[in-house]
Amino acid sequence: MSAGRHRMHSKLRGVAAAASATALVAVTAGAWFGYRELVQPSCSGEIQLSVAVASELAPAVDAAAGRWAEDGAAVGGTCIKVNVSASDPVDVAAVVAAKHGAILAGVGQASGTAVTPDVWIPDSSTWLLRLKKEATAFAPTNGASIARSPVVVAMPEPIAVRIGWPGAKLGWSDLLKQVNSSKPLRTGIVEPTRDAAGLSGLMSLTAAASAAGGDSQRSTIGALRALATGRSALRNDLLARFPTAADPTAIANGLGAAALSEEDVIAYNSKKPPVELAALYLEPAPAPLDYPYAVLPGIEPAKASAARVLYEVLTTPGFRDRLAAQSLRAPDGNWGDGFKAPQGAPSPAGGPSTAPANGGAAAGGLDPVAIDRVVSSWSIATQTGRMLAVIDVSGSMKDEVPTANNRTREEVTVEAARRGLSLFDDSWSIGLWTFSTKLVGNRDYKQLVPIAPLSGQRDKLEAALSTIRPSDGNTGLYDTMLAAYQEVQRDWQAGRVNSVVLFTDGKNEDDNGISQQKLLSELKRVADPERPVQVIIIGIGEGVSKAELDSITNVTGGGSFVTKNPTEIGGIFLKAIALRPPAPR
Repeated sequence: MSAGRHRMHSKLRGVAAAASATALVAVTAGAWFGYRELVQPSCSGEIQLSVAVASELAPAVDAAAGRWAEDGAAVGGTCIKVNVSASDPVDVAAVVAAKHGAILAGVGQASGTAVTPDVWIPDSSTWLLRLKKEATAFAPTNGASIARSPVVVAMPEPIAVRIGWPGAKLGWSDLLKQVNSSKPLRTGIVEPTRDAAGLSGLMSLTAAASAAGGDSQRSTIGALRALATGRSALRNDLLARFPTAADPTAIANGLGAAALSEEDVIAYNSKKPPVELAALYLEPAPAPLDYPYAVLPGIEPAKASAARVLYEVLTTPGFRDRLAAQSLRAPDGNWGDGFKAPQGAPSPAGGPSTAPANGGAAAGGLDPVAIDRVVSSWSIATQTGRMLAVIDVSGSMKDEVPTANNRTREEVTVEAARRGLSLFDDSWSIGLWTFSTKLVGNRDYKQLVPIAPLSGQRDKLEAALSTIRPSDGNTGLYDTMLAAYQEVQRDWQAGRVNSVVLFTDGKNEDDNGISQQKLLSELKRVADPERPVQVIIIGIGEGVSKAELDSITNVTGGGSFVTKNPTEIGGIFLKAIALRPPAPR
């Protein structure tokens, strides 16, 4: 994949009317393609259409637009200027998320200079699905694929030969055995919350772990942590860790495997490295990079019309050969003239590379819920923090949950907390409180386990969770929240996310406690921007007031999550932890 970002500019000219846009494109290509410009003096007015394209695809998009200009497909009228930028999908995702008030786990904040394009062609539909799940107002149109690159496991050829490549039929379960063996393969991954190929590979590997039998969660967490030790923020950094010499020592000490795109492997090998990479097309096939053409919501009709014409240009038979020049396939998996397929590549459209991804039921085989779960699990397994978990034990937690075999709300909540605990490694510090009203004298909350490193108290937490039972009291939310916030703030630690995670099924019902106004004023008074404490509140059932919870997290930072179905709180817990911002440093 090309390093860095480049800007290219194209002009669509001669659009007679926006509603029937038929245009001519001329290209003013920046550092990549030199300079050429065709201007029709009779044009009246100009519409600017911005198109952000994944870097490896951008040259093909630009070249197609330039050829269209040379063919003279023009009708007098309005000029269209198309600005094509080679953009990292994660940067555009951050901008779009911010515009819609959403946060994507691991993506971070958008830069102050970034802008939302009119058309976005990221490398994968997973970006669109993640955004749609977090921002209901995000509704792009079209979304059809204009290119494809299978996701493969890139492996130095000598290592690949040792495990049976190219003759053996290998699956993700085979790779999982290599990752979890006594002498594990040195694996790496580009941060999957920020890289679509990394996410696709991670989904396949965790699916294999879940299907392996035995303690699937332990196997999954083991795989996540093994990958985390070799993760890279940037693809070029990961590629630089493959063996730089052909001797056995260099091969043994270099990176042994990583999920990348087929295009990445072809581009890497084209530079004639000392040790070439094998592309392993493991089964079941992971979701490929599918380069969706997304017209973003909110653009004016004239731009939307121009975008439709540009899409037609990018789906002509000749575009397939332009894709081949960039080591990319056509959307159906076939390739054009000049494509140099890696050894073992399914040829041309058949085989695993075109199979639905991970058995999902959503568009293109992708399952937004599965994506969300994997992203959340990864974020938790690969970060470190300090957390106080606070669990409601008021009388209403005795209510049974029909969708959970009539277990009580308390039982369902404790089970979610227990399963979440297994995701945290020993670098975390975690404490446990319960709350209701008058649990300890007139105090509404009770400490079961103080905040301390899991390395020394995992068993204590497990035992304490087993003792939790609902009381006959009400919900002393406000007193408990203030005390929990101050407890985490008291021994605040730099370099970690310091947080309170509170589970409740009701509104504040403590007539003898502080008021909502007093709680908010006290939180504002004690809050320290240099020592932030994030508050995450998970509301369960019909009796929760989202507005009440939001009033708290709007002051503290963090967020509130409410579900009417208690069986969903496990997934919400993972998601809530994963969405926390990076710890201050």
